Amino acid sequence: MGGHSGRSASQNYPKRYSPLTGSGEIFSRYDKAKLVPLGEYVPFESVLGKLMSRLSPIEASMRPGDLNQVFDTPFGRAIAGICYESAFPQLFRHQAASGGQFILTASNNDPYNATMMAQHHAQDVMRAIESDRWAVRATNTGFSGIIDPQGKTQWISGFRTYETHAHVIYRRQTQTPYVRWGDWLTPVLGIAAIGGWVMGVRGNGWGG
Repeated sequence: MGGHSGRSASQNYPKRYSPLTGSGEIFSRYDKAKLVPLGEYVPFESVLGKLMSRLSPIEASMRPGDLNQVFDTPFGRAIAGICYESAFPQLFRHQAASGGQFILTASNNDPYNATMMAQHHAQDVMRAIESDRWAVRATNTGFSGIIDPQGKTQWISGFRTYETHAHVIYRRQTQTPYVRWGDWLTPVLGIAAIGGWVMGVRGNGWGG
């Protein structure tokens, strides 16, 4: 991960994930789409500028990537995520629907304790299950891991240890119900629950 694009003093730059070929050439790129407020950009910078900048250690806001990116690698099209983008399933869903065959995520977890690292890993587990894809997670301080499409962790690194690991993963092109239809089930269940509550209240004679 890396390869931030060059910028002048007046330009913002992206947080970028770039796969390299065997000869060291950049094959493609993925720019982080969901940036962290005050950590990677200053909210309402044009309006609150100086006030918000005092709350943030960053010197300049990063530029978010497009929400509709695809990420090709020498091994096939991947589903990419950087840091806490794992908390946004719609990003992974779009990339799976666009032909992503496996998940690659990378994160700088140095500021976090073991509990937060485990939470972050659990988010990747959910994304693997939702998309029915193998997931490879790379971090600098833990927890790196390999997750199968059923959400089982096949390997996980230690806490703040330097480790390398070789594993075989498989490309998949299945389309789960979530990848096909998204979050439609959530509002449907919500409406059904409200309808059931109303029917129950009426059945108990509430309101007369």
